[in-house]
Amino acid sequence: MNIKLRLTFMNFMEFFVWGSWLISLGGYMLVGLKFTGAEVASIYGTMGLASLFMPPLLGIVADRWLNAERVLGICHIIGSVLLFTASTISTPGLMYFVMLLNSMFFMPTIALNNTVSYIVLDQQKLNIIKTFPPIRVWGTIGFITAMWLVDLCGWTISSYQLYISAVAGLFLGLYSFTMPRCPPNRIKSGTSLISSLGLEGFILFRQRRMLTFFIFAMLLGAALQITNTFGVAFLQDFSQTFPHAFAVRHPNILISISQVSETVFILAIPFFLRRFGIKKVMLMSIFAWVFRFGLFGIGNPGEGLTLLILSMIIYGMAFDFFNISGSLFVERESDIKIRASAQGIFMLMTNGLGAYLGSFFSGRVVDHFTVNGSRHWDSIWFTFSAYALILGIIFPFAFRYKHNKIQPVTGLG
Repeated sequence: MNIKLRLTFMNFMEFFVWGSWLISLGGYMLVGLKFTGAEVASIYGTMGLASLFMPPLLGIVADRWLNAERVLGICHIIGSVLLFTASTISTPGLMYFVMLLNSMFFMPTIALNNTVSYIVLDQQKLNIIKTFPPIRVWGTIGFITAMWLVDLCGWTISSYQLYISAVAGLFLGLYSFTMPRCPPNRIKSGTSLISSLGLEGFILFRQRRMLTFFIFAMLLGAALQITNTFGVAFLQDFSQTFPHAFAVRHPNILISISQVSETVFILAIPFFLRRFGIKKVMLMSIFAWVFRFGLFGIGNPGEGLTLLILSMIIYGMAFDFFNISGSLFVERESDIKIRASAQGIFMLMTNGLGAYLGSFFSGRVVDHFTVNGSRHWDSIWFTFSAYALILGIIFPFAFRYKHNKIQPVTGLG
């Protein structure tokens, strides 16, 4: 099979596994298992907690000791077993523990999936900047496919969503072992302890440009966590004023427009990176978050539905121009010997520290604007929009990076 098709299928399955439960698991736990909101929030928080240390740790393993495609396969197989176990659990404490273990093995696979893709494309002498985005877009399509499958089959409040994810994860784990070999850089005798442990990946923080980049990656990661946590709750709170509105009855399908938008903006990344460079692309992402939150603040499922749809469309730019472009930037700026651990660090800053901080502070913002059980969503979303606006004002002065427009397409500029 053509290597591009094989990588396309791998990316499709990677996000199909996640999309099967990420959006709907909260409803299953709240309605089906009768967990409290705090219990559900803490279980979702396991993804951020696991991302604090597991992606860079397994990135080091892939850089130093074990083929990256094998680490990817092992993680998915273990995650599959844990998801099967989670589907049988009905108590919050045990669910938290099992989903924490699942997060510890699943969250690193996002960075590992990128690493395997980059290594294989490099082995084939293909231009990563041009070739990877059209492959990665199928990951988003896989996520959407899983969301719609679970929704249309009526499994949003059923443990079947976990079964589907577990079966897909087991298949992907086995499939990963058939991918071209992505060998580690073997440790030579006399190598220092820092090098032998792969800790030189953290040397990236010694570069001012990379340090600034990772700090803003963390702060933007917090913005992404806000959307994941409160998007559906925001729409469901209109059940009294717009009980028959499509956005209230099918919030997951409305939110899936965001993932559809991703597919378009992923394909646009090579052009924008060549034309504007990583600094301006990141700035576009930040201001897209400003509009994403602002449109939520003035929209509603009735006459304001168009504004909500616009917010979903803008999400594609907000997410892709940060996550995908950022991953490509890290690949471009990192030494070949530490590319897996560098991707792990990127995951640590975004889905780890960023997600954790986003959950912690956004929850307090929501509580602050909740009066007598009624959430003032306009004030909540405008606060988040102001947060993104402040980042957008500071970023161009803090991140020093000059783009050369005549640079070949292989560079990020």
